[in-house]
Amino acid sequence: MESLEQYMKQLTASAVQSAAFREDIPYGEWRAKLAASFTGRLGRFPDKRAALAPVLLERVACNGYIRERVEITTYDGLRMAMYLLIPGQPLSSPCPAVLAIHGHGYGSREITGLNPDGSQRQGDPGLHKDFAVSLVKQGFVVAAPEVLGFGDRRLAEDLESGEPGRNSCFRLSSALLMAGQTMAGYRIYESMRALDYMQMREEVNGERLGIMGISGGGLVAGFTAALDQRISCAVVSGYANTFADSILTRNHCLDNYIPGILLEAEMPDLLGLIAPRGLFLESGDTDPLFGPAGAEQALDGLEAIYNAAGHGGQIEADFFAGGHEIHGEPAYAWLRKRLAGASSDKHP
Repeated sequence: MESLEQYMKQLTASAVQSAAFREDIPYGEWRAKLAASFTGRLGRFPDKRAALAPVLLERVACNGYIRERVEITTYDGLRMAMYLLIPGQPLSSPCPAVLAIHGHGYGSREITGLNPDGSQRQGDPGLHKDFAVSLVKQGFVVAAPEVLGFGDRRLAEDLESGEPGRNSCFRLSSALLMAGQTMAGYRIYESMRALDYMQMREEVNGERLGIMGISGGGLVAGFTAALDQRISCAVVSGYANTFADSILTRNHCLDNYIPGILLEAEMPDLLGLIAPRGLFLESGDTDPLFGPAGAEQALDGLEAIYNAAGHGGQIEADFFAGGHEIHGEPAYAWLRKRLAGASSDKHP
């Protein structure tokens, strides 16, 4: 008799993946089919976008950049705060911009050099390494949204717990699933709304938009780029892998799971929707969550997809010595190169 572990592994391995990448189907035809089915599995997005109604909450002069806290409407009845980091030197022309998506932790403050209470942090930056600050110092305008379920955007029971890193992912994800929605879908759509806002800002060149995220933020960054072709290039850190070798091997936060997704495709196929636009993967060789074997398998699958799209040189990877963390410098150099001019490959 098979063990329960063996049975579940066989069950997920036998899922049909009817929209997985196939070389015998023209790339554009394959992409259109998977993008539509993926959007459906996420819960679909609103047909009409609510007015953003932005409100400036604070504006602070920092060392070499300006930090704003802005709040916008994403879904009707739902507001999202974000930090906007703007290079401090006088801007002679609009800058390229990067959407920076944090992972599990205490929210957008964790990637902008702040403590949970908004004061300047002096200690260890942790796995996120203040990458939003690193990006603004590269000359990008940076938006760092407060991802749903973290920081200020938690349920009262979690806000009142006194634990800044305690999230509301499970209860929010559960409620969304009961309503035919997913946490991944909500976070992806809210990232699209952050892009809407960035394109309104006079400091931003709306034709030079990138995205970068780590861990759960890597999910959001990669899949937002997959479905929103305004994004010229994406950095996915500590996430690109296979579902089989990552979230299906251990207990993970409920926000990682998309009902029925293996009936459509595996993770490399979904990230392959970014092609032919630029994609850069970061993966630590001792990452215990999204490990090197699955990351290398994902890269192999993605290279096949990019080659089929006729743009094999548009995907790169940094497999570094380290764990589940931002590595940084190679990715930042790649973003500078990619966003130096508007991409000519946005539409496959």
